[in-house]
Parts: sequence; structure tokens; C-alpha cells
Amino acid sequence: MNKTTSINLGGFFFHIDEDAYNKLSSYLQAVKRSLSPEGREEIIKDIESRIAELAQEKLGNSKQVISIEDVDAIISIMGQPEDYKIDDSDTTKSNYQSSQEYYYTPKKLYRDKDNALLGGVMSGLGHYFGVDPLWLRLIMVILFFGFGTGIIIYIILWILLPEAVTTSQKLEMKGQPITISNIEKKVKEGFNEITDKFNNLDHQKIADNAKYGAQKIGSTAGEIISEIFKGIGKAVGFFIVLFATLAFLGVVVSSVILLFSSSLPDVLLQDNIHTPFNFDVPLWTQGLLFLSTVGIPLFFFVLLGLKLLIPNTRSIGNYAKFTLLAIWIFSLISLTVVGIRYATELSHDGKVVKKEALPISANDTLEVKFVNNEYFSKKVDYRSDLRIMQDSAKNEIIYSNNVYLHLKTTDKTQPFVIVEKTAQGRNFDEANVRAEKIKYNYKFLGNQLILDNYFTTEASAKFRNQQVHVYLYLPEGIVYYPNKNVENFLNDHNSDFEYYYGPEGYKYKVNNGELDCLNCPKDEENHEEIETVSSDLGNGNVVKTTTIKDSIEKVSVKVNGKEIIKTEVIKSKK
Repeated sequence: MNKTTSINLGGFFFHIDEDAYNKLSSYLQAVKRSLSPEGREEIIKDIESRIAELAQEKLGNSKQVISIEDVDAIISIMGQPEDYKIDDSDTTKSNYQSSQEYYYTPKKLYRDKDNALLGGVMSGLGHYFGVDPLWLRLIMVILFFGFGTGIIIYIILWILLPEAVTTSQKLEMKGQPITISNIEKKVKEGFNEITDKFNNLDHQKIADNAKYGAQKIGSTAGEIISEIFKGIGKAVGFFIVLFATLAFLGVVVSSVILLFSSSLPDVLLQDNIHTPFNFDVPLWTQGLLFLSTVGIPLFFFVLLGLKLLIPNTRSIGNYAKFTLLAIWIFSLISLTVVGIRYATELSHDGKVVKKEALPISANDTLEVKFVNNEYFSKKVDYRSDLRIMQDSAKNEIIYSNNVYLHLKTTDKTQPFVIVEKTAQGRNFDEANVRAEKIKYNYKFLGNQLILDNYFTTEASAKFRNQQVHVYLYLPEGIVYYPNKNVENFLNDHNSDFEYYYGPEGYKYKVNNGELDCLNCPKDEENHEEIETVSSDLGNGNVVKTTTIKDSIEKVSVKVNGKEIIKTEVIKSKK
């Protein structure tokens, strides 16, 4: 069991056993005695910093106390004191190399301020990659003027790379071993540089002036760039404040309306009307969810914009920030739960189907028309999604114009109609029951199929994507006569005929799966010529252009009585 002590080495706190402490202390005293007075204190300081780094590597995460074995390993890396008396002679250098255990020090990226024009970034990169910084500076200038990215890259590197301040960092920057010899060399080089400056004062003065001018230019450029970024930040802050404030006010107004909607007169059923979330929860609950989940992030965006626009804007305080954050997280979780619950309400599709043959032969004319209920709407072509209304008996119902007509072909000899009522629910039984509650009417009078352009259902059925689809099957040879209001309800989904089969109010015969118009005007009938223009150029040269329905142009060119070009340019109105 060894006695331990605590030491401060290179600014770091260590536990070291007594034997290791005595050996390390004797080693440092010997090193200090072997150094010349010139720069001794700075060299010792750098040596202690390096020993502290090596000690931290030895301890790692598993040890807490520096042992004598660790001190021996550190001394073997740093070398013995008698090996580092620098006399600038080759013999001494040879002794150093032979007596010291080789220890590889990888290069590290630093900014070299000693050889800098601006921030020393290019000088540091030059040491790291082993190239002349001049070439790197030329590349940066090309990037700056050629692509505009050079200044951004330089600023980022300036911010990220630390400056090489201590002797150990300067040695790491150049990849030199951090030993007593190299540390002493580096410090003496600095003193020699100072001596040379005094010996060549006049020449150095000129160099200093040039360097000062370059640094002044760099400093001014940095200030300009800083002001540019500040201006961009203020512009961004202004737009954030503008748009975030408008959006936030809109959210607040909408939320207040939802919160106090129950006190408004003639309010609709809360479980059935459309809201920002379209959920089946009370309106005041939806108002709170809307305000907290959307309004709180917008409020923070407003604060962010103000901070960019006015940097000295006072903060709202950590308590307010964390309280709003907690409310937002709670509201987001609540909204997710409600959303999942509502999604289950629409997870299954149900439908009710009714098929009925129309008492008409295949060679007759079938007229189709839609009619409206004047109590709900005064126009037959008016369309409305699901909404709450009152019927003539003042009962609240769901009213909708989500009625769609699909034209189909059939090989039967008699036309028929299939009415399909659809709805959604949390399971098939619920969806089917909701579909059965849809009230939709149609009738056949003479040769007319009269379809309602609306349907109704109970208000308690709620909005569950209720729809009515009418499938009209037309046999070969029958004449289809659509009223002028039919096109508003046509749907090409699951249909056999083109949606734009022709103008409404005319008769169409089913022929080989197509609708051929029987009484369309000449200028609207398929492939009917409208105008033919011929230009006789003489000597048998003729240019002839024919324009027909759907803007189909036929162009023929004859030269010397012989047709050499004939084209058809089709430009369909569809």
C-alpha cells in the first residue's frame, strides 16, 4: 500500500503515489538545471503541459492514480535531461536521437497566427497537409471570386479551428515530437527571432508595416462581413416577425371563436361541423388544442424574429419558456391520441347497393336528368359538401350534394341502374349501418330517369364521408339523352365512356362502346369539315388546308401537279 498525494501539473489536478511523485519531481528539477536561464520558465511551463497530457493518456478511464511505471513511460517519451543540452551541434543531436525512445506525434489542425494574413487558417492547413500556404490562398481567392463559397468556407474554418498558442500546440501543428529538446528549440527560436529583429530593426520595421497593413485590411474585411451578416439577420428577422405575427394572430382569433362558439346563437352541433382538426370533440377543446399546438410554436418564431431584429430584446425567462414547452408537448400528445381515435372512425368502408332494371327497350331513347329540392337549394347545379341543415319539420339533418353519375356499358338488352350508398366507420357493421341511413331518391317516368342531386341522413350519423354513386348501364343501340345539368354530376371513375363525350342536351347512340351524336350541329359533329382553303400558286403548285371538328388540320402540298407532302395535325380540344 503506497501513500498518494495530489498535484497540479500543467493546470490539471492529478493523484500520484509517493514514489512516482518523488521521481517526477526529481526529473523536473534535473530538467530545469540542464536548461540555460534564457527562456527557462516558458520551457518548463510547456514541458509540464506536455507531461500532463501524457499523464491523462496513461490514466484513461480505468485508473485514478499515476504510478511509478507511468512516470517511467513518460520520461522515456520526453527523454533524459542530460540528452537535451542544445549546443546546435550535430553530435548533440545524434545523442538525442539515439538515447530517446521514438514517439510519433500526429499532426493536429491549428490556426498559425505567426504566419497569418488574416486568421492563420491557410497557414495552419499548409502545415497539416505539407503544402505552401500560398497555393491554398490562391485556391481560396478563386473560390471566392469564381463560386462565391470561399469566404463562407474561410469563416467556418476560422471559427472551428483553434489558434496554436503554446509551444506544444505549435509543435503538434507541424507534427514534431513534443519533447524537451523540441520545446527548448522552439523557445530559443523565438528568442533568436527577437534578437534578429533588434539587429535588423530598419528592415523589420518595413516588414512590420506591411504586415500591419495586411492585418488592417483583414480586420476591416472581417468587420464588413460581420456587418453584412448582421444586416441579413435583421432582414430575416423582420420577415419572420411579420409572417409569424400574422399567422399567430390568425390562430388566436380562430381559437377564441372556437372557445366561445357554444355561446353564439343558432350554433350548429359541435360533433358534426368542420373545424381545423375535424375531430369529434367539443369545439372549445379543439380551440385549446389549436391554440397550443400551432400557436405556441408561432409565438416562439415571433420571439426568434425579434431577437434577430433587435439583439438586445429581453428574454421571457426560462420559467415561461419551459412552461410553454410543457404545454405544447402535452397538447401534441393529446392531439395525437385524439387523431388516432378519429382515424379509427374512418378505418372501414361500408356500402349499401340497390339494383333496378329500367322498363325500356334497347332501341328506345333514355333521358337522364337531375332535380333539386327547392327547400334546400334553388339551383339544380349547386353543389355542397356535408353540412348541417334543418328540414321542413325543423329537424337537424346532414345534407350533401356528393352524388356522382357513372356511365357504363352492358351486354344485356335492357338498361339498368345501380345506386351505391357509401360511408365510413370504426368497423364494417358501423359503416354499413351509417350507409343504410342515407336517404336518396330517384324515379323513372315514361322514358325519363329522374335523379335527386342531393341526399340526407341523420345528424347523429356525423360526417363520415357519406356519398352516393349512381351507375347507369347502357346496352348496345340505346339512345342516351342527357339533360344539360347532368355534366355537373358526371364522374369518369369506374366509367366506360369518356367524361367529355360531347355537349349536353343532344342525343347519343351507343355504338360499339362509343357514344355517337345523332343531332349535334354541323360544326360540333365529329369529323365534320368546317373550312377548306386552297391556294393556287400557278404551274400546278397548290397548297390545300382543311380544318375539321376538334381542330384537326389536314395540309397537302402539290408541286407541278404532283402531291409531295400530306400531313394531319391533330389538336384535340380535350
